[in-house]
Amino acid sequence: MNTLNGWISAARLRTLPLSVSGIIVGSALGHKDFVSTQIFWLAIATTLGLQILSNFANDYGDGVKGTDNEDRVGPTRALQSGAISRKEMFIGIVLTALITLCVAIALIYVSFGKENFLYSIFFFLLGLAAIVAAIKYTMGKSAYGYKGLGDVFVFVFFGLVSVLGCYFLFTKNLDFLIFLPGITIGLLSTAVLNLNNMRDHNSDKKVGKNTLVVKLGINNARKYHLSIVILAMFVMIFFLFFTYEKPINMVFLIAFVPLALHLKKVYKTKNFELLDPELKKVALTTFLLSILFSLGQIL
Repeated sequence: MNTLNGWISAARLRTLPLSVSGIIVGSALGHKDFVSTQIFWLAIATTLGLQILSNFANDYGDGVKGTDNEDRVGPTRALQSGAISRKEMFIGIVLTALITLCVAIALIYVSFGKENFLYSIFFFLLGLAAIVAAIKYTMGKSAYGYKGLGDVFVFVFFGLVSVLGCYFLFTKNLDFLIFLPGITIGLLSTAVLNLNNMRDHNSDKKVGKNTLVVKLGINNARKYHLSIVILAMFVMIFFLFFTYEKPINMVFLIAFVPLALHLKKVYKTKNFELLDPELKKVALTTFLLSILFSLGQIL
């Protein structure tokens, strides 16, 4: 693996469509013509920055701690393979954090200008919190990903904050119903992380990475996974029930088909190391859901 391929591998491109799903949903709810706005594209850039930052930090943290070793089932990491050194990855993390912060500031300025100073301060602090949370997932002695709290970070920042935050950037207000699609995207994003941790539970347990899967036990983790995916689907149906206006609003239900097949796969799987392909399927299905849901809102 050469250096360029190492950086591409560390960025984990397959995670990026999932990360922008909440932005797409929140934007569609907040603005009919959201694709043509600066707010949307700056929000996309900010979220991609946070996801790549989180991936770099995860590569670094797990590499330094020895979590990424020969027992690991998933793709070989950049630090683990030697394609990128510790120093290079640390510099990459710092630069990505700074770039992401600059883009976030631009997003805040475009959204609020000089007229809404308090909103600007709040979103700036929220952006800082997101950057710190992305880094502290696996880096440092108090890495919360090693304490079973990674699910909380993913649900909050890539679900609730992503959907509700983007909606607020457009509308400058909140509607209780917007929490429902935010919960759905958050739960499905958490499901992807849970699949990753189910796949890696044996190696994580050996090195003391106490993910929620390790804490629950693999069988309970499967029940947890099935529960959050089913709940995500029902919550979106609740939103449809409260907001239905025309048949196109139901188009997102198409995405429930691959989710149902996924549930069947997880339910029947005995060797959880074989779940790696399901990560990509759920991530892309969540992205598909966000696209279909948005079409149903704007058409």
